[in-house]
Amino acid sequence: MISSQCKAPFPLKDPKAPRLSEIRLELKQAIEAVDVFGEKAFEVWINEVVPPKGGRWDSWDTCLQAVKDCDILLVLCNGNAGWAKAGGDIGICHAELSTGLSVAPGKVWLISLGNIPCDNSPEGRRNKRFQEYVALQSQFRGGEVQTVAELKQRVNEALHEAVIDLMQRGVREASRGKFHSGQALDWSRLDFAGRQREIVRVLRDALLSRPSASEAGGNLFLKLGGGEVLFLANAIPAALSVGAAKEMVGQPFLKDHRLAPALTGKRSGPVHVIGCHKGVTETQATRLLGFPDAEVVGAPFGVYVADGIQQIQLAFLKDCRDEATTRHNVQRFLEWLEQTGEATHLTRRAVSRAKIVKAIAAELEPKP
Repeated sequence: MISSQCKAPFPLKDPKAPRLSEIRLELKQAIEAVDVFGEKAFEVWINEVVPPKGGRWDSWDTCLQAVKDCDILLVLCNGNAGWAKAGGDIGICHAELSTGLSVAPGKVWLISLGNIPCDNSPEGRRNKRFQEYVALQSQFRGGEVQTVAELKQRVNEALHEAVIDLMQRGVREASRGKFHSGQALDWSRLDFAGRQREIVRVLRDALLSRPSASEAGGNLFLKLGGGEVLFLANAIPAALSVGAAKEMVGQPFLKDHRLAPALTGKRSGPVHVIGCHKGVTETQATRLLGFPDAEVVGAPFGVYVADGIQQIQLAFLKDCRDEATTRHNVQRFLEWLEQTGEATHLTRRAVSRAKIVKAIAAELEPKP
């Protein structure tokens, strides 16, 4: 699907420039002309050529359903939020991008055409909200395109990267296999202690494989936001409803003060990454934290919990049944941090948590 405002010319300041709707039609024709081994590979959805739908469907519903159904969403963003039903509403372009990011952020590819100016009219305020929303997402989009030729080239590049990325993700997903065979079965044969060791081993190895990772004194750090954040790997080797398995982890943050000597310089944290052999719910995660008044986010990798008072942070990775699923969930968690901008908040909390941890450690030091 190609999402953009339709009526605006591009480039905006060129009086002879074609409208985006014309460029979209040309892109649709060019993309659909591509074949792979003699077969058509793409079908492009743009609202200009969609046949009429029944009376139950309005334009808004039709566009958002297309966002959900498509495999790749190319967003040509010029800062115009698109039409809206009422003055205070968000525009259709805003809604399409928001829906795509909430349904499957990995399929959204944003191409910046610059931003149109905003005034104080209802439409101008709507566009300003959209531009602020796009800026908040921190999506990497490369430089702004200035000409129609650059736009078409950038679309080709984005489509090329999207196909490779989706293919690689599909291969990783397929490599997981079934939980009743292969390595997943081997892990199920282990006792709790053995399974916990395997999950922790893979978690640490997956984290240490990141380009920004380092290890010091057995502690694992990732560079985020100009500092180094301590990540601690742990594992619950059965369902969280199994008390004996959950007790093997308990409330690990209660021992954070012991890590104070490792938090020197710009090193902060810790952040607890807990691999769960089976599923995890938001309720189970908050119970382990000990109180419900916290930021709790259910995500494809599992559940992320952040306490705004003690600055405790827990990432529960679900279905760590074998090495492939465990590594995939680590990747999903770290991608989620970057895609949503949560990495900045995680780093800020980690800095505050380090101060709390050091204060507790100092208070518990034997007095002469």
